[in-house]
Amino acid sequence: MPPHSNSELPKTNLPEPRWSIVLALLAAGALYLALPEPLSVGPHWLLLVIVLALLVPTWLTQHRDPPLINMALGHTLSGVITGFMLWSLVMLIRGLFAHRETPAVTLRSGALLWLTNVLVFASWYWRLDAGGPHGRAKRLGHRADAFLFPQMTLEGDEAKEKSGMPWSPKFIDYLFLAFNTSTALSPTDTPVLSRWAKALLMVQSLISLSITLVLVGRAVNIM
Repeated sequence: MPPHSNSELPKTNLPEPRWSIVLALLAAGALYLALPEPLSVGPHWLLLVIVLALLVPTWLTQHRDPPLINMALGHTLSGVITGFMLWSLVMLIRGLFAHRETPAVTLRSGALLWLTNVLVFASWYWRLDAGGPHGRAKRLGHRADAFLFPQMTLEGDEAKEKSGMPWSPKFIDYLFLAFNTSTALSPTDTPVLSRWAKALLMVQSLISLSITLVLVGRAVNIM
């Protein structure tokens, strides 16, 4: 007789630890803190304060069911960072044409915004794919929704976590996806299945391309 009957088998994934997404959002706020004042919305410390203020209730409500409040707070958090980043990108491009910033400041600001772009879109993919972290935790294994990760095409033990549970993406998987999208301007090894995900990847690629063009243009002017 098997050690566990079918009724005793797990029906859901283990809850995903949230420390990785918390670190990513704090890093985005810290990167924005390093931007020069003319490129920031209000004081350069404002975004980090907003991130900290929203992270506290988001953390406290992460285990509430239904998770509507937690999801609303999380989407607001990612949306605020996205808005701040886009504003600073517009200011960076305007400053490039007006020659308001020194080459060193422009290059440093472009690099900071590029990294912020990776972090903020990784958070969006993590929040929206397959119902977000709450939706993914309610089912055993991962249902193909927005992205088809390579592990989802494997079978048997290769498709399982080290814990023996069926494989399910974590934040690092979405961070890798976002990093590839910003560097190669494509998701490389992860096919994109849904229309909203394709739209987000196009926006992320466009932002990354814009920042790259700013950096290249400034570098050419230096030479």
